[in-house]
Amino acid sequence: MAGIQQSLEKAMQISGAVGVALVDFQSGMCLGTSGGGALNMELAAAGNTEVVRAKKSVRDKLGLKDKIEDILITLDSQYHLIRMMHSNINVFFYLVLDRTKANLALARIELQQIDKNLDF
Repeated sequence: MAGIQQSLEKAMQISGAVGVALVDFQSGMCLGTSGGGALNMELAAAGNTEVVRAKKSVRDKLGLKDKIEDILITLDSQYHLIRMMHSNINVFFYLVLDRTKANLALARIELQQIDKNLDF
């Protein structure tokens, strides 16, 4: 099992990773960040709590019982991947990937493994 910082460092090893955050979507607070460069990961993560809240609200209004696994936002040069933790529905990984360097399918698999090994 890995802690928060180890998990964030592992996520930064995913091909094309620009930055990553672990976020409590109920409070909008970051539990930890890594990377990001010119991208303010704390601000981006806090903003994406609204994306998660909106998606959960629509899911509930539709009466869907399925859990959200991940949410993908594509930009011209980046993928923004939101991965809900399997063991804690109030926390998500927010991973920013460079589209020219990332393999999205592989990144999803790797982030799923990191999620499974995170213990906090």
